[in-house]
Amino acid sequence: MGVPEVRIGPAGLDECVRACAAHSGKLVGTLGRRRVELAEKLRQLLAVHAVTEQPSAPARAATLLRRATGPRSTVDGDLLDALLAVGNKALDCGYDDELKLALLITDTVLTHRKGSRAGWRLRARTLEALGDEAGTIDAYDRYLALTEDDGFGVAAKNAGLRIGRERGRQLLALLERETPGAAPFAAGPATDVWAQGLALHDLGDTAGAEARLVGALLAMARDTTVALPDLQEAIGHFLDLRIAAQSGDASTLRELVGLYAEMRRNRMRGPISDPVFGGVEWISLGEFRNKIAGKSICLIANSQSVGRSSLGPEIDAYDLVVRFNSYRIDAPATGRRTDIHVSIHKHGFNWDQHVPIRLVFGGISGDWKYSLRNRLVPGAQTYLGDESLRWPLRNIGRIGASAWPAIPTSGFNMLWLLDFLDVSPKLDLIGFDFYESGAYRIQEAMKMPITSVHEYTSEKAWVMERAQSVTDTRISLR
Repeated sequence: MGVPEVRIGPAGLDECVRACAAHSGKLVGTLGRRRVELAEKLRQLLAVHAVTEQPSAPARAATLLRRATGPRSTVDGDLLDALLAVGNKALDCGYDDELKLALLITDTVLTHRKGSRAGWRLRARTLEALGDEAGTIDAYDRYLALTEDDGFGVAAKNAGLRIGRERGRQLLALLERETPGAAPFAAGPATDVWAQGLALHDLGDTAGAEARLVGALLAMARDTTVALPDLQEAIGHFLDLRIAAQSGDASTLRELVGLYAEMRRNRMRGPISDPVFGGVEWISLGEFRNKIAGKSICLIANSQSVGRSSLGPEIDAYDLVVRFNSYRIDAPATGRRTDIHVSIHKHGFNWDQHVPIRLVFGGISGDWKYSLRNRLVPGAQTYLGDESLRWPLRNIGRIGASAWPAIPTSGFNMLWLLDFLDVSPKLDLIGFDFYESGAYRIQEAMKMPITSVHEYTSEKAWVMERAQSVTDTRISLR
């Protein structure tokens, strides 16, 4: 299957730089962190451009002639990097003006460097933010055709987008079949038809409302100017109304909800492809909560106080046993079972040990994804935590560095997550003396120092504030 030809709006470098300069002027005095960072990248771009535009004396006439005859035909490496840096920061801002600037930058980069992998990836991410699913898929295809090392997991993401798109088509086709009265309203305008449908719904006219609402959805799907998030939100709203009204056939409603869930899930996270990961399934925050609900859980520290104990039978009696990073199994002392392995993405220990659930923590999304693709062992886990479980304290708790300055340990991230979910009748920490007794790890990890980037004192204080009972070896939070 060939890679589709993607049309790029031809953009001259001078036009792009002028747009960047104009945008830089708009950001004077800005307070938002992301826009401050964008302003800095814009200043760096303009400085690099000024340097590259300085012609030597013999070349000055040729430079003027080039300007007169058209835009520069090449972009050197420094200027390319500066453009891409601005594009990425503009994308991070997420506002319409910045997204348009990012798209112009990709037009410029790809006009002059059609084989730029970073340019195609930035274009795909920008089009995704703009809600252009077809353009996103095509741009990611071009990126994949140019790279041999898919360290960002683009292939899986693109597969998920395609699956999500197909589920969306199936959902709309099912709605069209079961609502024949929608056809006259599918010509639009979608906004007016949708408003009419909502008004009829409020008046209790379910049949009239659904004909117009489904017609509006079909019109939105056929309108290439409608952003995907808007269509997806409208579908969700329609299903909420149908569920609340309990209208239509129950089996059809279940099918519609199933298709909607598959559409959303695959767009958020693509399937993990064989043979790289061996059929592992992603597990989200909500799905993880369901798997641990009502079960007793113990978290086992990698400490000498566990290694010297005889707690193995007691540990194995819990419903779920959680172990960390370079854990060591010595059945009489530590127990035999590991139900959940929690690891920081930078550590390469025990990834080959089979566990039902593996949660990998990491603060930077790109680095985390790279580690997953390079460290996961096919068949060594049934479920793998997705991005929603990547960095619990910061991403779920939204607890920033001002409230918790230190980098949280894997153990604390996991403990915080379990305490936050609060669905376990028994939650015990075994051997958590915060390394006062020394480390007890597999042999390959014993030479690793106890890192100083974590604040064990603060973590211990947090635990003790919530402890229900404390013994020499066990801290119970439930």
